[in-house]
Amino acid sequence: MKKVVSSLMILCVLAALGLAQEADRKTALSSLVEAERTFARAATARGIRASFIENLADDGILFRPRPVAGKKWMEDHPAPPGLLTWQPIFADVSRAGDMGYTTGPWEFREKNLEDKPIAHGQFVTVWKKQADGAWKVAVDLGISNPPPETPAPDVQFPKDKQNDKKLKLKDAETERTALLKLEDDFSKFVATKKTVDAFLSYFADDVRLFRMHAFPAVGREATRGVLAANPGLLAWQPTKADISRSGDLGYTYGTYEFKASDGKAAENGNYLRIWKRQTNGKWKVVLDLLNPIPPKATAN
Repeated sequence: MKKVVSSLMILCVLAALGLAQEADRKTALSSLVEAERTFARAATARGIRASFIENLADDGILFRPRPVAGKKWMEDHPAPPGLLTWQPIFADVSRAGDMGYTTGPWEFREKNLEDKPIAHGQFVTVWKKQADGAWKVAVDLGISNPPPETPAPDVQFPKDKQNDKKLKLKDAETERTALLKLEDDFSKFVATKKTVDAFLSYFADDVRLFRMHAFPAVGREATRGVLAANPGLLAWQPTKADISRSGDLGYTYGTYEFKASDGKAAENGNYLRIWKRQTNGKWKVVLDLLNPIPPKATAN
């Protein structure tokens, strides 16, 4: 009888821990979404330059067109004209609550909210929690797309359940090195196999694919369709990797070159990739973004 009672007590404790972790995750997600919305409100109220300076981490990265220290770049350049608005429609956070990312649509207007948008697109922002507990932007990159035909949906979160195992913090440098090694393995595997399936083998089932002048593809099958419609060889070189303290969420960014199968001129640009450890312990890509640089573009 004592064994039965002890087993029930253990199950109750595990269930309570699971509920507590889920509650912590919801709190972290809510705070992350609110940080993004606060950032967007600041851009409307005080302008692009001021809002970015306020919300970028001291080591936060923007692409102008190559990666630059974002806060310093904004401080050294005059405020750009126009009004940039955006809203998050998807967000996720690490188990440790120290890293997360948001995505959603943006619009650009020449002067104010009464103007008709003249450009549309999607943003991806990686956030890191600072020593004071505030969320700050670590990396920000996006794409353009046609004007949307429907309103943006409400913000959504991943449907996966968090691992109920006890949270163990990882050695950051070791994990970053491992993620860079995984990027290298991924690149070599794709270069060797040269197939869509090779690329997809590193993607999660709920992957989000961002390509210029198109709306994001969500899920493996939608991603397969985009990749199959644009055959070619993609090669890349990571510049940086970072990972959450819980070792379950990370990102890489760097440069890429895409050579289309039809022989068109090679496309070069920046990429941003977000990795997430799956329930089986394996890393998979949950977001893949390519942002091409026009051939004549130069760093400002």
